[in-house]
Formats: sequence, C-alpha cells, structure tokens
Amino acid sequence: MDRSQFNRCVEQYADRLFRFAFASLRNREQAEDVVQESFARVWEKVQTVDFAKAKSYLFTTAHHAMIDEVRHNQRNASIDDHPTAIERSAPSPYPDVNEVLHKALATLPEAQRSAILLRDYEGYSYQEIGDITGMSESQVKVSIFRARTALKNKLKSIDNLIDTEP
Repeated sequence: MDRSQFNRCVEQYADRLFRFAFASLRNREQAEDVVQESFARVWEKVQTVDFAKAKSYLFTTAHHAMIDEVRHNQRNASIDDHPTAIERSAPSPYPDVNEVLHKALATLPEAQRSAILLRDYEGYSYQEIGDITGMSESQVKVSIFRARTALKNKLKSIDNLIDTEP
C-alpha cells in the first residue's frame, strides 16, 4: 500500500471505525483513541498491508484495541468512576430508544457485542466478522443469534422502555 492508498483508507473507513468503536465503548475519547491506534498500526505496516485487505485489517486492529481498552479500564476502574444514574435536563418517563438500546448492548459479552455491531451496524458478512474477531463462521452465527435473543428479551419488557421510578 502506498501513501495515497493509505489516505483513501482514512477517508473511507475512519467514520465507520469510529461508529464501531463508539457503539461498543460508549466513550468518545476512547473510540477516537481506538481509531487513531488502528490507523497508526496500519501505517507501521503500510509496506506489508495489501490495500484490498486494509478494511479487514483496520477492523481487526480496532477490535483488538477495543478489547485492550476494556481490559485496561476494568483493571483501573474504581467505584467513583461509575455514575449511579444518567442525568437528564428534563426528567421524562419515556427514555430515548437509542439510550435503551445502547444500555442493552452494553450488557452483552464483548464477543457478542462486536459480532452484532459488525453485522447489523456495519453490514459485514459472517466470514468477514470471523476474520476480524478470530472466530469461526459458525461461532459468529451463534454469537449473533445469542446476542439478538438477549437483546430481544431485554427490550421486549415494557419496564425497560418506560421509566417507572418518579
């Protein structure tokens, strides 16, 4: 890959990588760090990475960087770092559907969350997801099925959609 191809990769995939990382990490700065780290790793291997496989390489790198970030945060987490409630400017008995979905996604194991985000948010095939995550195609299908089942069970309850606390 040459410099112009690398620049095209940045133009084509930076936003998609950010959406993928942000959907999983739910932290803008961490997602930006993951994207930057992914492109830095590609740049370090720019001579050996084939332009046709750059997309897969970037998402694989981002996936591993997110796992590293989550592990790092779990090691360094303290009780003070976890807010007890989401602050809203005007309390509403009806939470934002997007907020509810992201809370439900956050409850999934990392492998299931990554698989469903890559499939449903980014539109990757099962084979591409397997290449990115290091799972077999059948493991990817099982992870996506389990993630969708867990999300369905979490979201189908009316209590999850309507805030019953005053």
